[in-house]
Amino acid sequence: MNMTKRTLLFTLVLMAAGFTSQAQQKIGYADWEYIFTQMPEAKQIDAELKTHGSQLDASLKAKYAEYEGKVKAFQALPPTTTDIIKADKAAEIQRMEESIQKFQQDAQASIQKKQNDLMEPVFAKVAKAMEDVAKENGYTFIINPQLGPGSDILLYSDEKYDVSDLVLKKMGITPAPKTN
Repeated sequence: MNMTKRTLLFTLVLMAAGFTSQAQQKIGYADWEYIFTQMPEAKQIDAELKTHGSQLDASLKAKYAEYEGKVKAFQALPPTTTDIIKADKAAEIQRMEESIQKFQQDAQASIQKKQNDLMEPVFAKVAKAMEDVAKENGYTFIINPQLGPGSDILLYSDEKYDVSDLVLKKMGITPAPKTN
């Protein structure tokens, strides 16, 4: 863990400890990447994503091969080829280029969706286990030491330390009743 992350993590721990002076708080951290790599699901998810990616890659390579063939055929047209035929072939190549670009975008979206679909039950499983561990062992907060884009800092928090309503009241806003 680099120095900036350690400093931020230390600051977060101090801030969390300062939320209340009346109750003893227990703060822990959980390394999501480590937990995930130890799960049996990790290998299965990795294999499924690689298979999905390979299928998409094979389709893209086939599209490129067809495109390159059309470009070579266009370049090999005899000089006596009419402008109408040249324009038609050029338009066909343009449509293929657009089709390849759209396929690449759709493939990226497909991989992201596949990853999200595969990871959703894993996230739920880890979150449930983390909550159980926190409650069984008296943790008030569990933080994530892996800070970065898309990373949650707080992985678990005891709801009794939620100060959201106090903040709203401080701003003169009456909080809506909570629904379960």
